[in-house]
Amino acid sequence: MQIAKCWTALLLLAVTCLIPAFLWQAPPPALAQAVQTDYRRAADYAAAYGGVGLLVIRGERIVYEQFAPGRSLDTPHLLASGTKSFAGAMAAAAVQDGLLTFDERVSETITEWKSDPLKAQITVRHLLGLASGLDKAGRGGSPVSFAQAIQVSAVLPPGRAFDYNPVNFQAFGELMRRKLAPRREEPLAYLSRRVLEPIGMRIARWRTTTDGDPDLPGGAIATARDWAKFGLFLKNGGTWQGRQIVSKATLAQCFAPSAANPAYGLTFWLNAPSRSARPERNNPVGGAGPADLIMAAGAGGQRLYVIPSLDLVVVRQGDLRSARSRGGGRFRDDEFIRALL
Repeated sequence: MQIAKCWTALLLLAVTCLIPAFLWQAPPPALAQAVQTDYRRAADYAAAYGGVGLLVIRGERIVYEQFAPGRSLDTPHLLASGTKSFAGAMAAAAVQDGLLTFDERVSETITEWKSDPLKAQITVRHLLGLASGLDKAGRGGSPVSFAQAIQVSAVLPPGRAFDYNPVNFQAFGELMRRKLAPRREEPLAYLSRRVLEPIGMRIARWRTTTDGDPDLPGGAIATARDWAKFGLFLKNGGTWQGRQIVSKATLAQCFAPSAANPAYGLTFWLNAPSRSARPERNNPVGGAGPADLIMAAGAGGQRLYVIPSLDLVVVRQGDLRSARSRGGGRFRDDEFIRALL
């Protein structure tokens, strides 16, 4: 009997050692007490502006969580434009796999663009950096299909201006579709195989266009726990449990500021000092917090903050109907970050 108990204990120990700590382990009481007041301030601010969930991970361990009644770490939630950053990870994997380069012209694959003097100059970097010069399309926030996106006219030379335009991501989807066609693999299947499955991340559902294409700029639905896994993958330079999933140097290109907007890289918001009186649209972080802070952001205050220098990942979920307080003010990233830190 004693031998059986010993073997059972050893088996349980071996199994738990294989599970990332943040998936199961609560913080020690002393640590929990020390951070409670600091993180509660940020949680209160987030809740005042329609927040329904907050998860803070330092290292590999949950140090704070607060969810609205009926919600938890494992409640699926629409990421809205927080979805966009998966395209950056997909592109980084594709660069590493030799499928594309960030600076190649999209018209080398989408050959229809060669006849248009503006569209012929668009690179992958222009698309993912939201500086392609493509016009907007779609109604009421509904994304166009891949085929429709590549039909959209260019109205500015690429690289001239930053424009938070979802058409770029659907055009990137068509680029990836054609790149992957010889392998008989679709873009989402590639993203899942190369990035999401290796880190144990599950997308509960992915919204699609009327033509059945995935909504790459805003359609992912995932739990706070799963989005945090993506944050840990980013924080750790493309690694997961010691395994290099995507090259650190290649992934780092997604966090380099663009000439069109120093506060935006390739699908990620960056922490650049604000030069605008109203930075919410083009520079939401505005210099708050450490310089290496990166962010994926979506409507309603959906946020994934990653701060490698502080070993910190933060998921914030918001009510999709409103990011305003009862007094009418809006959720602000700079104010939330100052409260958090």
